[in-house]
Amino acid sequence: MQDFKAKLKTFLSQFFGNHDLQDDEDIFAVGFVNSMFAMQLVLFIEQEFQVTVENEDLELDNFRTISAMASLLERKKSILT
Repeated sequence: MQDFKAKLKTFLSQFFGNHDLQDDEDIFAVGFVNSMFAMQLVLFIEQEFQVTVENEDLELDNFRTISAMASLLERKKSILT
């Protein structure tokens, strides 16, 4: 899970400037995410981690924090193995 979190944090930090994003910080609440960025985030996750984000995965709670995204990735990866 730490590897997932590190890669997600690196990707997100490109867009959040000097903000030190924490694993459990709500990226929607801090105002960094709009609908276009949300699409970029889903594409990044699919390409970087070789998973398919299904329609049922597109719940806000799965993308609200780095920890939530890492949990989603763990669930997706466990299905593949």
